[in-house]
Amino acid sequence: NYFKLWKTKFSLSFGTFSLSKPIDLWINDLLMAIFFLLVGLEVKRELLVGELRNAKKAMLPIGAAVGGVVLPAVFYVAFNFNNPEGIRGWAIPAATDIAFALGILYLLGNKVPIAARVFLATLAIIDDIVAILIIAIFYTGGVDFNYIALAVAMFLILLAMNKLHIRRIMPYMVVGTVLWYGFFGSGIHATIAGVFLAITIPATTKIDHIEFVGKSEMLVNDLKQVVSDEEISANELSHYLNTIASLEHICQEAEAPLQRLEHALAPWVAFIVMPVFALANAGVIIPKDVITPILDPVSLGIIFGLLLGKPIGVLAGSFLVTKLQIAQIPSELFWNRILGLGFLAGIGFTMSTFIAALAFEFDPVTLEISKLAILVGSFLAGGIGYFLLSRTQ
Repeated sequence: NYFKLWKTKFSLSFGTFSLSKPIDLWINDLLMAIFFLLVGLEVKRELLVGELRNAKKAMLPIGAAVGGVVLPAVFYVAFNFNNPEGIRGWAIPAATDIAFALGILYLLGNKVPIAARVFLATLAIIDDIVAILIIAIFYTGGVDFNYIALAVAMFLILLAMNKLHIRRIMPYMVVGTVLWYGFFGSGIHATIAGVFLAITIPATTKIDHIEFVGKSEMLVNDLKQVVSDEEISANELSHYLNTIASLEHICQEAEAPLQRLEHALAPWVAFIVMPVFALANAGVIIPKDVITPILDPVSLGIIFGLLLGKPIGVLAGSFLVTKLQIAQIPSELFWNRILGLGFLAGIGFTMSTFIAALAFEFDPVTLEISKLAILVGSFLAGGIGYFLLSRTQ
């Protein structure tokens, strides 16, 4: 059946080396490492050339994100402070599912200004940074320092490759795979390897935009001369193909490896990694008596954390940084709109489910309760957010 499928063992063997784990563990530890690699690349890009580069512009979503992490956790703890087992799930409502939140925002089309999209995207990225730190600090088991040494060695090699201006992606992926294995065996959650790998991917271009335009114009003019006739002669064909290859090379030199890898990973993460993760982890056994699990303290903590903690936290964090005059709200982002965006940030879904799987790995009953609560809380928060934003002018 559905649940037994994901517990089926899948093995990788190379000579005397063998690694055999259930399919769901491969998904949660390996595929999600690819997701965190993409998140890490997005964060690095935002820090270098995006909204997070300008401290004053970044303070509004940073304040909103901090409030949107703290308040949901407070709501959860309020329901579970005397529940020693359930308290482990305190970070579940703190997460935001970037893909679903932005997906609903895009459904609204022109009703939502660009400033709102930038605000929610930046807030969600900061949310993911916090989620990564939470996973690394609070959901790590016993640490094996031999594997830690391997991971550190691989990270240093990756940094050296960056300093040596190695721009091909494949060497980074090969060393990054060993880095992942080091984290996998260390006890620190293996998905963190994706972030460490992202840090080392070169973010600069080999040639600047002026040089790119100049060289590409020369090559294009050369091509125009070759294809001026209706047919390319046999003697000109070789020159034509070599010029195209040179143009392709120039394009690669003008694009940072970080940008190239981000573009390559995005469709795989969107259409394979996240759907497979959702398929493997979002399965919920809905009992005949739905009321009892919904009224469980863990469930109430998650639902109220996502449904109320997130929007209140986002609103409070935004208000605080503007009141302290360290941030300014753009004219298009008045308070009603920020509240609506706060509700969209309450869509936890895949990220919340991921943290729930870590928190209640050895408590399947509580895990099922938390999954049901995540679905309920995310659905309600997303619906209210869509309603508010669709009627905000």
